[in-house]
Amino acid sequence: MIELQLSLKRVPTLLVLCFFLLLGNFHKADARIRHYKWEVKYEFKSPDCYKKLVITINGQTPGPTIQAQEGDTVIVEVNNSLETENLAIHWHGIRQIGTPWFDGTEGVTQCPILPGDTFKYEFVVDRPGTYLYHAHYGMQREAGLYGLIRVAPNDPEPFAYDLDRSIILNDWYHQNTYEQGAGLSSIPFQWVGEPQSLLIHGKGRFNCSSSPSLSTAICNTSNPECSPFVQTVIPGKTYRFRVGSLTALSALSFQIEGHNMTVVEADGHYVEPFVVKNLFIYSGETYSVLVKTDQDPKRNYWITSNVVGRNRTTPPGLGIFNYYPNHPKRSPPTVPPSPPAWDDVESRLAQSLAIKARQGYIHKPPTTSDRVIVLLNTQNTINGYRHWSVNNVSFSLPNTPYLVALKENIPNAFDPISPPDGYDFVNYDIFNVANNTNATSSNGIYRLKFNTTVDIVLQNANTMNKNNSETHPWHLHGHDFWVLGYGKGKFDMKNDPKKYNLENPIMKNTVAVHPFGWTTLRFRSDNPGVWAFHCHIESHFYMGMGVVFEEGIDRVGNLPSSIMGCGQTKDFHRP
Repeated sequence: MIELQLSLKRVPTLLVLCFFLLLGNFHKADARIRHYKWEVKYEFKSPDCYKKLVITINGQTPGPTIQAQEGDTVIVEVNNSLETENLAIHWHGIRQIGTPWFDGTEGVTQCPILPGDTFKYEFVVDRPGTYLYHAHYGMQREAGLYGLIRVAPNDPEPFAYDLDRSIILNDWYHQNTYEQGAGLSSIPFQWVGEPQSLLIHGKGRFNCSSSPSLSTAICNTSNPECSPFVQTVIPGKTYRFRVGSLTALSALSFQIEGHNMTVVEADGHYVEPFVVKNLFIYSGETYSVLVKTDQDPKRNYWITSNVVGRNRTTPPGLGIFNYYPNHPKRSPPTVPPSPPAWDDVESRLAQSLAIKARQGYIHKPPTTSDRVIVLLNTQNTINGYRHWSVNNVSFSLPNTPYLVALKENIPNAFDPISPPDGYDFVNYDIFNVANNTNATSSNGIYRLKFNTTVDIVLQNANTMNKNNSETHPWHLHGHDFWVLGYGKGKFDMKNDPKKYNLENPIMKNTVAVHPFGWTTLRFRSDNPGVWAFHCHIESHFYMGMGVVFEEGIDRVGNLPSSIMGCGQTKDFHRP
């Protein structure tokens, strides 16, 4: 009898527990779908006080941040309201395992979204971390179509902080992308030049008085749209700042005046912590840094970005690090901190070498590779036009996306001859302007044997200007790779591999190759699909600085008809 009474007393509690467990499970199931509806269109904006047409998402630039939990499915319905332009959006750092058709790369994984059409992207964010999204059609990214993806982890992170904030860095041109593209494709060649401004989370300040011909209707520093970016902080806290760069051209140095930054994450992978005053960041990279608000709370401080790697003519990007309760618009009492010398390659190389995988989170790479591809980064002239090239081959996109052409066995969609795995190692002088009379253009691709280990050696060389070699951030779609090493000068195939870091190399999706130097990365060809690998500088990729890898195409599932409709797939598309 006593046992029966105890059982009856437990019933309400058990019912309540079951109710909350079921409720919790339903809530968790709901949380696994993150649904966004975006309208992409042109609007007049003044992010740096200069009024121009920019591409917005739901009226914003930068666009809305995608926030999700590890393992969630993200659905983004994109309505192309650009009226006269096609569109594609790439989910930068998301590997698209099982959904290679939603990588968002026009000409590689999909036909572009036509004006007036709505396209649905649907993919799983399988790892925590900080990622990006941006346009991947022409040079639309630099017109304002970009934003952040933040994926929260299911497990505790190996570092503690009180508050989590995001900052996107960018450079900004007043010319539109059509004007720039026309110049890059002209004889004589017309370079895009240095950007007019640097933006910190979509805000900058162009000096309107530097061009007296500009009316206040075009350039107005009192416009609230270009008021400085303000990051308000509470004294005595530790902040995590997720810093991402989506510059069109510039490598940047990022600083918060008077504050150290502890680097803890790079491209979604935990970093063995190290402290910097200047964070060097290249287009396509993301970092998480921890910052303690332990300085004099009675004043505000500068947030700055500055161009490095190019002779600096663009003024710094300026924001305000606002210690609450100081007024957010109260200028710091000091001048902005001086940036590193623009041509100080040693400091930038030192930071690259300092980025290692965090203890306890090391994924060791295979000790050997099955294939080595050396990619020489250089410039040349083809039929009078200036190009960026890889192994003297300038890349061009086909009319029919590679993924569809390969999966559907469409003949003659692209050049069947693969680009070379190397260049003339013996005779090519990377330190001087090369003749490169054998330069060609092609849309041929690299066919990788599935589930093998591939090494890519990025070799930098002199451009067509004397004593000039540029910094190139290379981004790989569909994969993370191990960064095995960096070096100066010409890569030595015999001796340099002996110096590779096989113990704790960081994994990334974007990495820089420094002037007159080399960078080696290693990855597994284990993600069925077709993946772009290219310089993340908009004008460089536009001019041919990229390649495409195919792997395991026979393992790719049935393609959605929504990615078709262009080139030889016009009859394949079903709305």
